[in-house]
Amino acid sequence: MAKASAGATNSGNRTGVRIVVAGDRGTGKSSLIVTAAAENFPANVAPVLPPTRLPDDFYPDRVPITIIDTSSSLENRSALADELRRADAVVLTYACDQPATLDRLSTFWLPELRRLEVKVPVIVVGCKLDLRDENQQMSLEQVMSPIMQQFREIETCIECSASTHIQIPEVFYYAQKAVLHPTGPLFDQETQTLKPRCVRALKRIFILCDHDRDGALSDAELNDFQVKCFNAPLQPSEISGVKRVVQEKLHEGVNDRGLTLTGFLFLHALFIEKGRLETTWTVLRKFGYNNDIKLREDLIPLSFKRAPDQNMELTTEALEFLKGIFSLFDIDGDGALHPDELVDLFSTAPESPWIEAPYKDAAEKTALGGLSLDGFLSEWALLTLLDPVSSLENLIYIGYAGDPPSAMRVTRKRRLDRKKQQSDRNVFQCFVFGPKEAGKSGLLNAFLGRPFSDSYNPTIDERYAVNVVDQPGGSKKTLVLREIAEDGVRKLLSKRDSLAACDIALFVYDSSDESSWKRATELLVEVASHGENTSYEVPCLIVAAKDDLDPYPMAIHDSTRLTQDMGIEPPIPISAKLGDFNTIFRRIIAAAEHPHLSIPETEAGRSRKQYSRLINRSLMVVSVGAAVAIVGLAAYRVYAARKSASS
Repeated sequence: MAKASAGATNSGNRTGVRIVVAGDRGTGKSSLIVTAAAENFPANVAPVLPPTRLPDDFYPDRVPITIIDTSSSLENRSALADELRRADAVVLTYACDQPATLDRLSTFWLPELRRLEVKVPVIVVGCKLDLRDENQQMSLEQVMSPIMQQFREIETCIECSASTHIQIPEVFYYAQKAVLHPTGPLFDQETQTLKPRCVRALKRIFILCDHDRDGALSDAELNDFQVKCFNAPLQPSEISGVKRVVQEKLHEGVNDRGLTLTGFLFLHALFIEKGRLETTWTVLRKFGYNNDIKLREDLIPLSFKRAPDQNMELTTEALEFLKGIFSLFDIDGDGALHPDELVDLFSTAPESPWIEAPYKDAAEKTALGGLSLDGFLSEWALLTLLDPVSSLENLIYIGYAGDPPSAMRVTRKRRLDRKKQQSDRNVFQCFVFGPKEAGKSGLLNAFLGRPFSDSYNPTIDERYAVNVVDQPGGSKKTLVLREIAEDGVRKLLSKRDSLAACDIALFVYDSSDESSWKRATELLVEVASHGENTSYEVPCLIVAAKDDLDPYPMAIHDSTRLTQDMGIEPPIPISAKLGDFNTIFRRIIAAAEHPHLSIPETEAGRSRKQYSRLINRSLMVVSVGAAVAIVGLAAYRVYAARKSASS
């Protein structure tokens, strides 16, 4: 694998690098800049230079550099802070013949950069090397090692002399290199190992280049990789040399099929240790990674154009890809992905997208803690619903090679679904409302196949549960239950389009508690009123939970009266304790598939409709009256004309 050449090096699409030079007065800042730009040591130099630009071709990356000189005087401290905040890299100078200026790096300058929150690479430069005391025995490494341990932002240390032209160009080369090819995202200096995100990215690249999927890069695959990244083929002797270097240091890095993943990672760690970071960065950038070692934004749509009542769903093409990935990583063939298999599956992504809420524990698990195929696809459906950009990113990270837009589709507007009296969606989102201790969490737990528990754990934040629901006829739909804590309803409904993403709303109450029923009906009216006011009406179902307990005395009377008044179905009785759910999940899907039905009508909404009908009827009467008058006038004019003609 060859080192990146000037033509091959990808500098991350930067158009320039701004380097700010700072340090104590008299440490050689201005002389350093002038000598670098003019290649001559100045006899006289201004206290502070204007911005100095180095030519585009000054260094191999061909990225122009602008060098900013600064003053360390107190009266210019504000201007200095502004320049430091705008820097891409900072060169901090000390004078080799003035030990006090070296001490000031750790007592003032480096702490000052932290105080100003300047988070860019720092190059420490010892100027006036020609004036250093010849009796000083300590090496640069001995001098700087304690400081670098304390201040990890220091990228490189170098000594130079403007007077004798020692290592002047190298100063700004290292500063530019630290910006274009930073060490931080790739390598942990303390442990001397590749960072996890770098390993994940390189593993994905290895898999993409391993065309025959045999776990090793053959000579032909290595050559294809070289041409893609560096625009130049490798000679057979060079390939043999690369493999020999790896095998001498790491026996398992090469096998009879070629360079293994272990060897591939070792090779990049070796490049970085030898200061050849541009090689690894060129590889990463050729495969679409940015400086955060995530896929570039231009490779993934930042947003999907859709109305508030439209959702995103995975296409059949993406689902078939995921089914193939599931089979590939189900190593033991037991029909489930266990935690270690999921870790392996997402080992080419920056991190697993399901390790935190709302995705963690949102799908049904097997007895051994694995995800079945339905559970796996359910997690993807939830991620696509809530964060389609992240879903698409992760599809690409795990190897989806299709055109990104082909992985997702935008659903039809829900208002159009109502007109057509049928929804074409495959994923439905159900908002679950209800008072405290009504049984909402028990319903979600049962949906995920979890055992009933008598203990009460209030839901503080919103919670999601997602699963596949088998439909009559053998089809499958995915249902997402979103539990809304009672205390969160007001906040939810404070947003106009809060119900736009809701396909159906469920209102759960404790059938043995009259106060629970009253609160559930209040929530129903609040939600229905919000839907009427915003035109985001949603079908609603009521669930009478805890059906194993005796109902309160007026339960049947109250529920019959309310459901008849609002025009929705009677409450559906369920008992999580007895495991009797009365096909509730199928009934939720059925109601969501017919969004023109089960929509509650409040008294205020009914009055508005009656008023609207009255106005429309009045306008119709006025229109008819006007038409009659016009016809009568026309008839009179005809009569008058005939009479005039006869006379």
